[in-house]
Amino acid sequence: MHTSIRLALLTAFGIGAAQAQTPDIVRLGNLKFAHYGAVSYMKEACGKYNLKVEERMFPKGPDIMPAIVAGEIDIAALASDGAISGRANGVPIVTVAGFAKGGARIVAGVDSGIKSLADMKGKKVGVTRGGAHELLLYAELEKAGLSWSDKPGKDVQIVFLAFADLNQALAAKQIDAMNQSEPQSSQAINKKFGVEIMKPYTTKMGEPVRLLVMTEKMYNEKKDVAQRLMKCFVETTALFNKDSALAEKYVREAMFKGQISSQDFKDAMDNADYTYDVSLEHIDITTDFMQKYGVGRMQKPPKAAEWVKLDLLQKAKTELKVK
Repeated sequence: MHTSIRLALLTAFGIGAAQAQTPDIVRLGNLKFAHYGAVSYMKEACGKYNLKVEERMFPKGPDIMPAIVAGEIDIAALASDGAISGRANGVPIVTVAGFAKGGARIVAGVDSGIKSLADMKGKKVGVTRGGAHELLLYAELEKAGLSWSDKPGKDVQIVFLAFADLNQALAAKQIDAMNQSEPQSSQAINKKFGVEIMKPYTTKMGEPVRLLVMTEKMYNEKKDVAQRLMKCFVETTALFNKDSALAEKYVREAMFKGQISSQDFKDAMDNADYTYDVSLEHIDITTDFMQKYGVGRMQKPPKAAEWVKLDLLQKAKTELKVK
């Protein structure tokens, strides 16, 4: 496009020449799961908003917090408990949206003899420490009347493993069951070494909502950048919800480099949704459960009203005519 025409178009959209020449850089902390795909896609789509999104993948949500404290990350996608724990321990973040819900599944080994939670008595169950899956597992075990510890002696022995190691441990029969994320739990089932026991959404928490968080510095001092970023987020989420073929192609090829099948992706997204919204009530309930089960080690449990700021989201949804 001719430079003068391009600048005229940019000016019409309220973007000056100098700003157009130098995109604002936004550093994103993300996780490698199917339902995090629309957030990851922002690095492909935000150029139209004069933004350059630089993505850095982390093994699990709580690992992002030190990078935020060090000033290396501006926004992050993670489970609510990781964000809540970070905020409780002084990490300067605010929640600006929800971006996914669901995405958890309790899977047992095919030869484990486990057909329900009650059958987990005397078994080893794997889960990643400090994530939503740990919290969901404890809530379901308590509802089933089972006790647990990472030491022998309780009804269920918890084995803490990274998300990336859970499937291998189940396949090798080092654990009897696991509470795993997507698409890894679907992959375990499709590869025939795992069977679904349940989706752990039957307690007061319901389906876990993953949070998009932003540093207070960006929210307070770079409002224009933050607002443009939020419009891009709403747009990519709407696009993934509308175009499932694009969502599948991007997640399978760009995020997982062909390591998951089409069926893995479809099954994963049958157990998760790309979304925008989160309620203060859901975050407060999650905070209460974290305190109850000792997940996250919170110095001062935060109230959602103190750190959930949804004004950017609502403005973006209104401008883009998204419900």
